[in-house]
Amino acid sequence: MQAFRVFRVTAVAEAFSWAGLLVGMYLKHVSHTTEAGVWLFGRIHGALFVAYLAATLWAARTERWSLWRTGFALLASIPPLTTLIFERWVSRRRPAAEPAPATA
Repeated sequence: MQAFRVFRVTAVAEAFSWAGLLVGMYLKHVSHTTEAGVWLFGRIHGALFVAYLAATLWAARTERWSLWRTGFALLASIPPLTTLIFERWVSRRRPAAEPAPATA
């Protein structure tokens, strides 16, 4: 699987896990309903956070990102839903893939 595709999938998944964790924190700390959301989404988000960091470093290497772009990608993992914004931004600025070779 391509490094950039793995990066995109993990960026979107990490953002959704943030959303789930935020809902879980609301249920735990505001409505005092349950702690299950934080328990479940905390674990999911933790795993996807680490996967996003690894995928970012892999994509940065294969796509030859600058240190600035790589740094912003890594920092995007901290605020909620920012990986999704960064993924959209970097996808629009990515050069077009090379055309497939013609077959006879």
